Amino acid sequence: MAYQPLTEETAIALAKEIGYFSQEAAVTCSEIGDGNLNLVFHIRSGEKGIIIKQALPYAKVVGESWPLSLRRATIESNALTTFAKYVPELVPEVYYHNEELAVTVMEDLSHMTISRKGLIEGEDYPLLSQHIGTFSAKTLFYTSDFGLEAQEKRKLDGTFVNPDLCKITEDLVFTDPFGNYETNSYEPELQEAVEELWSDEALKLRAAQFKYKFLTRKEALMHGDLHTGSIFATPTETKVIDPEFATFGPIGFDLGHFLANLAMNAIARPADKREILFYHIENTWKVFAETFTTLWETAETEAYTKQTGWLPLVLEDIFADIVGFAGCEIIRRTIGLAHVADLDGIADTEAKLAAKRHALRLGRALLLARGADISIFRKEFAATQERKEVQA
Repeated sequence: MAYQPLTEETAIALAKEIGYFSQEAAVTCSEIGDGNLNLVFHIRSGEKGIIIKQALPYAKVVGESWPLSLRRATIESNALTTFAKYVPELVPEVYYHNEELAVTVMEDLSHMTISRKGLIEGEDYPLLSQHIGTFSAKTLFYTSDFGLEAQEKRKLDGTFVNPDLCKITEDLVFTDPFGNYETNSYEPELQEAVEELWSDEALKLRAAQFKYKFLTRKEALMHGDLHTGSIFATPTETKVIDPEFATFGPIGFDLGHFLANLAMNAIARPADKREILFYHIENTWKVFAETFTTLWETAETEAYTKQTGWLPLVLEDIFADIVGFAGCEIIRRTIGLAHVADLDGIADTEAKLAAKRHALRLGRALLLARGADISIFRKEFAATQERKEVQA
């Protein structure tokens, strides 16, 4: 069957063809979409449901003028399958994949809520940080040279070469927000703050350094786009979805993006509703570091990992990367091509502009930070907020 974009009717036909529903079953289908790059269909018959996701040959957010490889669908399916080896409870089950059609059929998570939406609406998700800390520690450790035999890691790395989507990250996260590029998008009232950022040579140097890390440090299999919009949650469950940006890169990249998105949600909240976000930021790192340490100490790995004194240096390096990548993510989500609803959804215009100025200052502070501990998110949040209040 040659590739063509699915419709609701052809999605139902595919679901029946692969045997998930009988030909006689009464089936309903709705296109639910997932943002910028794909078609997503929710198909149900009674209590039984599946999700069919199909990659489009272009970026939906821009159109056919931005072509993309369909192979990203296979990368996503393979990433979910790989992650499931280590944390099956934290990713959706993959039932079927067709590379030619760029289609993946997976577990129906419609009983859950995208965590960004829930957090905006005031949900707490008490287990979110525990689950994401665990997910990141296990998937990153076991696909790194610390937890995987070197030859096996090289083979795995070769199956996750992802140039199209890496190019998106390279441009939209590390380059475009730091200069006058057409892809940037922000309110005219932010022009002064944006030009101040663009003229900050120290900041742009740090952005260049973190882009180089992304380009060259093939440390572990990253999710590649781990933000609150890529996580389904309930008070008791968490499922990480959408790893189509998966590739080998710096261990600190994923958590940098996740913590940045928690920080942006905190910016958008009233002051008395922020503490749960700081808890999640700090607990994510705590769980990650503790889990990573346990794996390091118990895994059957190469002898060099047992060198006394090395693990603290590894964790220190990972954390420094987390903070810097978080700074890049906050800046790009504020003035780059793809924003977040946490900030854009603020109803009052002046409050929205104030929040975005705060985000730019926080992003800058984190990107320039060095040698800090996890309290840096709380401290820099307060410091950049205080400067806003003084100016006001």
